[in-house]
Amino acid sequence: MLLAIDCGNTNTVFALWDGAHFLGTWRTATEVTRTADQYYVWLVSLMEHSGIAPDISEVIISSTVPRVVFNLRVFADRYWNCRPLVVGRPDCLLPAPPRVDPGTLVGPDRLVNAAGAHDRFGGDLIVVDFGTATTFDVVDTDGAYTGGIIAPGVNLSLEALHQAAAALPHIDVSRPAGAIGTNTLACMQAGIWYGSVGMVRECCARIREERGAPMRVIGTGGLAPLFGETEGLFDIIDLDLTMHGLTVIHRYNKDNNT
Repeated sequence: MLLAIDCGNTNTVFALWDGAHFLGTWRTATEVTRTADQYYVWLVSLMEHSGIAPDISEVIISSTVPRVVFNLRVFADRYWNCRPLVVGRPDCLLPAPPRVDPGTLVGPDRLVNAAGAHDRFGGDLIVVDFGTATTFDVVDTDGAYTGGIIAPGVNLSLEALHQAAAALPHIDVSRPAGAIGTNTLACMQAGIWYGSVGMVRECCARIREERGAPMRVIGTGGLAPLFGETEGLFDIIDLDLTMHGLTVIHRYNKDNNT
């Protein structure tokens, strides 16, 4: 079975793929000091708790945090006796290489999102991923990542607001009752909600204008369903898009390295 690992700035997700379905998905905080042994004990305990036999023969990794990759490689080699495929490394083939400025390093998460979105929905897409940053990935007709937008993430914006203004509290993201807040909490909720919705609308409108095409918008990431309550913001919400993209890239490499 394939173990797909998506390491983001905040969380790392492990998902077990049997070739047709994800058997289980587990999430942990991203920590650069976590060792290969700690990964193993944590993951196997959760798999056994879920009644899943730890029978892993292949591993693929996407990481926006380079410092964690070494221990994940050791984890794959020591406990599963396999050399992991790492998205973004020269030996990891992509179904469609990115078309960006020469010398540009594209985040592995964006490459994975492009591969997964194209496999499921075809081309001419905008993938909006709500993570530590909110990213907009432009996917061409052949599935190539051709650029996009990086904006502060919703929770990152809230944390910055709290740290910079001591009188403002920590708040959860939720849909406000209206645009005009009558207390501090309601004002902050309105600001983050309508600010985020407006950002998504404007960024997607500008991308469509530059591309000259009626591109579909795919929402993913933890907050996508919440913001998806706004009518017309997304055409599709796909919460396992990134993990699916990892399986697509893994399959492509197996088919083209045999």
